[in-house]
Amino acid sequence: MSEGVVETLRARPAGPHAVPEPRAMGEVTYPLTDRDFQLALWTLYELHYRGFEDVEDPHAEWDPLLMVSRAALERTFEHAVRRLVGTTPEDAPVIADLGDTPGAQVTAALVRLTARSGPSEVAQFLHRRATREEFRSYLAERAVYHLRESDPQSFVLPRIGGAAKVALAELQYDEYGGGRPDRLHQTLFARALASLDMPTDLAPYVEQATGATLASVNLMSLFALNRRLRGAAMGHLAAFEATSSLPCDRILRGARRLRLPEAVQDYYDEHVEADAVHEQLAIRGICAALVEDEPDLVPDVVLGATACLAVDGLAGEVLLDGWRGRRDDRAAG
Repeated sequence: MSEGVVETLRARPAGPHAVPEPRAMGEVTYPLTDRDFQLALWTLYELHYRGFEDVEDPHAEWDPLLMVSRAALERTFEHAVRRLVGTTPEDAPVIADLGDTPGAQVTAALVRLTARSGPSEVAQFLHRRATREEFRSYLAERAVYHLRESDPQSFVLPRIGGAAKVALAELQYDEYGGGRPDRLHQTLFARALASLDMPTDLAPYVEQATGATLASVNLMSLFALNRRLRGAAMGHLAAFEATSSLPCDRILRGARRLRLPEAVQDYYDEHVEADAVHEQLAIRGICAALVEDEPDLVPDVVLGATACLAVDGLAGEVLLDGWRGRRDDRAAG
């Protein structure tokens, strides 16, 4: 599927771009880890971000046939995510027991969900056990998101209003460097890569990223680029921020243990403090305010948070399995 998307984008047809289907959608056994499936979807999403130098048709972003192809992939992806987390609108009565108002309900639900998450196994591995090579491989895997850090959530700003919009703008302002281009989080991460003589452009990392990592990135775009899922986009953001500070602290300690360059340490040091503040801003300032204005979005906010934890957890498991497998292979050799 991804080859079909790439060939279509490079073909430069005079009319709409029809994406061939060399593999039936039904043959995708598990889309959340299927690299071909996720790469096809990621490529179509990237048209809405920076695009590609070798895609010369500026109309490709909104080409109707490409949009139909994207929608088909999205339906399969969203169905797989909902099956993974088991969160449906029927969960709303349970959530309603957590507070008197929609804002109180969603705040309690998000705190309860994220409180269960301590430092991930990946963060603990990087803290105490990872080699320099394994740490570099982690940075390479996460580059697919961090070189576009916070961009998906910016699509949600025109989709919400009131206090939630103001709080999201405040959070994004921090993510984008607080008015200082040199402190843009994307730039900090690129600087960390450069300090290790790693590329700072996205292409080489997309080429090697696992399907699960691409799924974790695509999930943000799925939620942010579909207005009906704006609540899920903000729930995802809240869970992401609420479970970031402590893992970043562990990863920072791992970087110090390995004596990695200051630029690597600077990136994670920035997030230890910033994400602790963003946790409260995302949960109470954005999500609670959003559902006070739109109570029907409570289940979607919880869906987004649950999906964030589950899909990111899956991506972490795939990374750990890869590291352990390579260690076992070396031991056996």
